[in-house]
Amino acid sequence: MTIYVTFVGRAALATALLVSASVAMAADDEQDRATIEVTGYPDPQGLLPDQNAPKAVSSIAEAFISKQAPTLNAFQLVNLLPGANVSSSDPYGLSATSSLTLRGLGQDQIGVLLEGAPQNDIGYYYAYPSQFADAENVRQIALAQGAADIDAPVVAAAGGTLSLTLNDPKEEMGGLINLSAGSYDQRRVFARFDTGEIGNSGLKAFISYSNNRADNWRGAGYDKRQHIDAKLLHEWGEGNRASLAVSYNDAITSTYPSPTMADWKASGRGFNFTKRYTDGDTSYWRLYRAPFRNLYFAAPVHIQLSDSLTFDSSAYLQMGHGNSPYGTQLATTGNYLGTEELTQPIALPGAVDGVATVLGNWTGKQRRVGDVSKLTLQAGIHSITAGLWFDYGTDRVTQSYTSIDANGRPVDAWGYQDKAIRTADGRLLAYENQRTVTVTKGFFLADSIALTPRLGIDIGLKGVSLLRNGRNYLPGPQSKVHVDSFAALPRAAVHYRLDERQQLFANITTNFRTPNEFSLYDSYYGGELVNQGTGALKNEYSVSQELGYRYIGPNLSFSLTAFHYHFRNRQVATVVNSGGALVNSTINGGSQTSYGLDGEIDYRPFKGFSLYASGEYLHSRLDDDLSVGGDRLPTKGKRAVAAPRFQFALGSTYDDGRLFGSTALKYVGRQYATFMNDESIKGYATLDLAIGVHLAGLIDASAMDLRLNAINVTNPRVLSGVSAISANAQDVTGRNGTLIAGSAPGYYIGSGRAFVATLSRAF
Repeated sequence: MTIYVTFVGRAALATALLVSASVAMAADDEQDRATIEVTGYPDPQGLLPDQNAPKAVSSIAEAFISKQAPTLNAFQLVNLLPGANVSSSDPYGLSATSSLTLRGLGQDQIGVLLEGAPQNDIGYYYAYPSQFADAENVRQIALAQGAADIDAPVVAAAGGTLSLTLNDPKEEMGGLINLSAGSYDQRRVFARFDTGEIGNSGLKAFISYSNNRADNWRGAGYDKRQHIDAKLLHEWGEGNRASLAVSYNDAITSTYPSPTMADWKASGRGFNFTKRYTDGDTSYWRLYRAPFRNLYFAAPVHIQLSDSLTFDSSAYLQMGHGNSPYGTQLATTGNYLGTEELTQPIALPGAVDGVATVLGNWTGKQRRVGDVSKLTLQAGIHSITAGLWFDYGTDRVTQSYTSIDANGRPVDAWGYQDKAIRTADGRLLAYENQRTVTVTKGFFLADSIALTPRLGIDIGLKGVSLLRNGRNYLPGPQSKVHVDSFAALPRAAVHYRLDERQQLFANITTNFRTPNEFSLYDSYYGGELVNQGTGALKNEYSVSQELGYRYIGPNLSFSLTAFHYHFRNRQVATVVNSGGALVNSTINGGSQTSYGLDGEIDYRPFKGFSLYASGEYLHSRLDDDLSVGGDRLPTKGKRAVAAPRFQFALGSTYDDGRLFGSTALKYVGRQYATFMNDESIKGYATLDLAIGVHLAGLIDASAMDLRLNAINVTNPRVLSGVSAISANAQDVTGRNGTLIAGSAPGYYIGSGRAFVATLSRAF
């Protein structure tokens, strides 16, 4: 552990020096002008804004976001918040090779919302932060670590919710341009235009465009991302409001290979795809570049129907298509389509001795539409809410194959079927070929009761029905799949205000999730059934409790939350190899119990300066042995995977109107990668720094900033997280005496150091 303690020590020292320098600079500056009179300062950076919800909620606001590197995605931006464990393989947040866990619960257990619209994948529950809105357009990112709001259109949210809110169009016409350049030939331009009020219509809007490009920080390859955000807003009367938000993302990004522990010890950061193509090479970097296009619409509406009755609606639409490709080889003979043997050879361009290297495609095409509508009635001490949620989504998944040229370049990186390899009789040669329709229907009823001016009680019930109907187009015993689930999810909360500054809260919440759609379908290899799909898998069900205290002072705020979870049929996310493609899947971990403590504090000793700290203690244990084949692994009492016992963060921000800066130090403890706890990664620390100057007044009165961001400045060479868990890494004798062979987990390699300079100009 010596090297990791050294990193923590160096990072803490760097943080302390920067904070001390900022304080000294501010003190000297103020001494020249006037004596500081501390009367209390509100949080200037939004690291711990005032909260009154009867649950744990943390957030960051626009003032803090604007000091960070503009390339960072939403997961990276919340890294300081309690319980947030971010494993990123890319300093710029462009690659999808990353993860977020909250209180030891993976990102497929975290509901993600943008302007109230769900961003999670409908089939696998994952959300991909590199596709979210540009940071310049985000007003706030809120992280509810344990309990999703009763009206949130999410399932599989036992880990809580991450909610992004876009800032509104500005009152006056204007714009913003950001130009960035950084390490690894990183180049980014961002431009935004605000219309101001359009005529006398009361409408106002903004639209923005960004273009970002960077070389891979390790290995060959580069990433490109183009993004458009827009928002149209109309406000009228007393609190009436309607808006339409649009977010479009077009990117082609690299997949960073995930090593096993043996790979890491042998190659370290040198574990990469090959730089130059040679015949037969399935590890060439161009075969692992993933193109995706996504389009999101969100249309929240709030209408005051009367003094006591309001109506809210949040309609949304999503469309997306992309490919997660890989390199593989095919032979002209000996192929199967499902269980059907292909007696005629297939045509393979570039085949040598009947074998060709090809691009394996894992393409997904999703369409999703939905709406949440609710009425809220204020009746005396009661605030009664009743609402409905409907969601309809389709997911078309295909694993096909595409030829490559003599230089290793794919004929079609998108994996479109019209350019894919076909059988002799013209059918699509596919390892997987399926379409799933998911229909979610829900209702909710809640009552918030103000028993006294200080004491409030919330009670509610949410019912959710999730139906999946699917079609397997491969020849074989399976043609249609069907699963239908319903869960009743009661909840209750209490909030008590001790005085103007102190609050107590407690809650109990229930959640459920169904296994992802991959588990429904048969998989075949060599004409044989290798994985039998089923709709009979048990749903995960969890009960969580929180007990918390908040203090909101003039220059000091803090919160402390104790939490407890109990899971039945805990669905643990992993990655499985499906015909060469790495596919998200889940393992039923049985019963699990977790409890712990989250805390955060924000101290503001003088105007413009904020010092923030957060921490978490997590005790997470498996309550059952894990079923493997016909035996059971002795996992009862073992620690849960990817659930560090300790996490700590320390951040600071400074802004005196001319100079500004920030620091962000994060330490994450040891994480186990197997249910048997026979392989783990050590704890590690990261440190981000920022320094900048406001140039307004030096050139003209328009806002103009120049800043430098240092990402992961200590550059620790570490594994940052678990990408693919396994039951056991070493061979283990099961409870019934069977020798259960071990399999190696996969890991994320922590990203390297990067520097980004940004010039920002408003007009």
